[in-house]
Amino acid sequence: MVDKSQIKEHSEVIASCGSHVGTVDHIDGERIKLTRSDSASGGKHHYIPLSWVDKVEGNKVTLSKDLKEVQAGWQEA
Repeated sequence: MVDKSQIKEHSEVIASCGSHVGTVDHIDGERIKLTRSDSASGGKHHYIPLSWVDKVEGNKVTLSKDLKEVQAGWQEA
């Protein structure tokens, strides 16, 4: 599992397929809360489990799931 302190606000979140998922709002416990202002969010906050994070490089968070899996499994706030 990735060290959650490496995940910074406003980092881009990318699915394993390379698709843009959203932008980090902040870490909420063991979840990433995505901003609702990102066009990929549809105007809603979404939560992604930290267990889905494959790697963090600079301001980019890459997930271990593709875009369809992420959208099927993320939780709305």
